[in-house]
Amino acid sequence: MKRDKPPFRADHVGSLLRPPELLRAREEFAAGRISREELRRAEDAAIREAVRMQEEIGLQSATDGEFRRASWHMDFIYQLGGIERAEDSLKVSFRNERGVIEFTPAALKVTGRIHLKHTIFADAFRFLKEQVTTATPKLTIPSPSMVHYRGGRAAIDERVYPDMEEFWEDLAAAYAEEIRALWELGCTYLQLDDTSLAYLNDPRQREHIASLGGDAEHQHEIYIRTINRALEGKPAGMTVTTHMCRGNFRSSWAAEGGYDFVAEALFNELKVDGFFLEYDDARSGGFEPLRFVPPGKMVVLGLVDHQARRAGGEGRTQTAHRGGQPLRAHRAALPLATVRLLLYSGRQRADQRAAGRQAPARGGDRRGGLGVSPHAARPAGFEPAAGGLEVRKRTFRPVAAGRKICAFAGVSAARRFGVLHGVWA
Repeated sequence: MKRDKPPFRADHVGSLLRPPELLRAREEFAAGRISREELRRAEDAAIREAVRMQEEIGLQSATDGEFRRASWHMDFIYQLGGIERAEDSLKVSFRNERGVIEFTPAALKVTGRIHLKHTIFADAFRFLKEQVTTATPKLTIPSPSMVHYRGGRAAIDERVYPDMEEFWEDLAAAYAEEIRALWELGCTYLQLDDTSLAYLNDPRQREHIASLGGDAEHQHEIYIRTINRALEGKPAGMTVTTHMCRGNFRSSWAAEGGYDFVAEALFNELKVDGFFLEYDDARSGGFEPLRFVPPGKMVVLGLVDHQARRAGGEGRTQTAHRGGQPLRAHRAALPLATVRLLLYSGRQRADQRAAGRQAPARGGDRRGGLGVSPHAARPAGFEPAAGGLEVRKRTFRPVAAGRKICAFAGVSAARRFGVLHGVWA
């Protein structure tokens, strides 16, 4: 059944690979050979084409691909009042099968009371809204958690915030004001991008939080409470989702582990309308944490591994730019090119009482009643095919499930589109 409210049955998290023309324009601008206005025109043209493509292939939501941003989160965060850029030598380690890549991301410091100086990304959203004809315009912004996660208490001036509770209150208030302002611009579909809630499932990440003086065992609960405060005045007609991943830099990851550590608080307490969850590799864990999803919440699972290589063939690569750094995003040599296509998966788990009526799982890990092996490179139901990747419709029944978690998947992206989702960071 087609949904008329987001998140939709086929949806994507928003970031798209920059087309070559836009990459060239960014390089020309950085070298001082074109003006900011000329760069703007190149961005406008790329966004128009991206929106047209999203509508052409039948998506019910459309984003601007984040084409105007240098960084998916810092372009927003640096516009909050009370926050300044900082020089930081702290390196983040990304891992892959070949080793470790170290990256020094942009840093911040809190030097004043957090407040909203103006509606952030207002012009970008207005332009997007003008371009759509059939799709719902979707805006993505970083979650409040991202203002705190990397620097922790050390990045917050104690003379400004001797009591951290005041920091959380001001941060939530600034986001609440931003959400109201976006609604007034006509935004009905907003996504909060949050890597921290996925990172905190990794014991190494929790050790890092503890080394910064944070409460590693309960930090996710603080983040959830802060987001909920920001959403208290959310207009009834606005859908707010959250998107979580474990980092991606040059096809490498920063964290790993299933959603088990945060799942119960995340799904039951975070007052968003839907969750976009990374689920396209073994590092993402099993589906067992989804048993905590209550009725009324929608879940979108990212099930197609854009970094996997087709059996018998080498994957092609494209280069994107995010956070000012070149990122290599593998395309899996699919005939209908797609990158991390997020396909609707979704009804939630039902009452614990329904567990006794569960049908036996077929294959895979039977401990959780799931048709997926915990060691599989991709969820069951996804098999290599001669022409690329064949995705089959499959229904999973978790232990506490009376309602189904359905994986719908017909990979049907446009041949010319390149990606539905670019590089997660």
